[in-house]
Amino acid sequence: MLSRIADMLVPAFGRLSVTIDPGAALAPGSIIAANHTSLADPAIVIAALHRLGVEPVIMATAGLWRVPVLGRSLTHEGHIPVHRGDRRASTALDLATHALEQGRYLLIYAEGGLPRRKDAAEAPPGDFRTGLARLAERTGAPVVPVGQAGARRITSGSMIKQVAGLATAPLRRPELHVHVGTPIDLTGDSTVRTARARAAVTSAWRTAAAHLAEPAALAA
Repeated sequence: MLSRIADMLVPAFGRLSVTIDPGAALAPGSIIAANHTSLADPAIVIAALHRLGVEPVIMATAGLWRVPVLGRSLTHEGHIPVHRGDRRASTALDLATHALEQGRYLLIYAEGGLPRRKDAAEAPPGDFRTGLARLAERTGAPVVPVGQAGARRITSGSMIKQVAGLATAPLRRPELHVHVGTPIDLTGDSTVRTARARAAVTSAWRTAAAHLAEPAALAA
């Protein structure tokens, strides 16, 4: 349901385009790793994946499960709450492993949080946490790097600025782009795996941001 709703709503807030590396295939049981820049980007990534025929299980902050209606929908569809800094944190990896073993796609945001910048510009992904590397090691699942750009044109900065951005987006309809990279198999120790995953997602982000002529990507 979330995938279908996102695919219907996102075009009202921006002009979404999607590209994929030549020959890249999203095999069932894959981990999809995306960069996280805005409260808007999960909907954008989900809408883009839906256009490619992919409806992932999402690992997301447990606070979303406290939102009325949304929380019940997340539970019903099998999405996975992440309780950071809590003994229940390991449960999320167990549930993610089970989802991958069932052949589900799993969407994860390895940065673990949003950037604290107040501007709407694009920037490369921040440091990755180790959860992605540990999950890939445990399951052997391929990692599909996904880069998104433009979400900060909808919501970014202070709460007032975010509300204003969301309210005016249907009038502005900013360009949004999602690029799906070639799947990779992570090998090596946790540090190496994490670095390789971040490099792959950064490359996908650079492609997406360059599509929107974002200065940070063009300079790189």
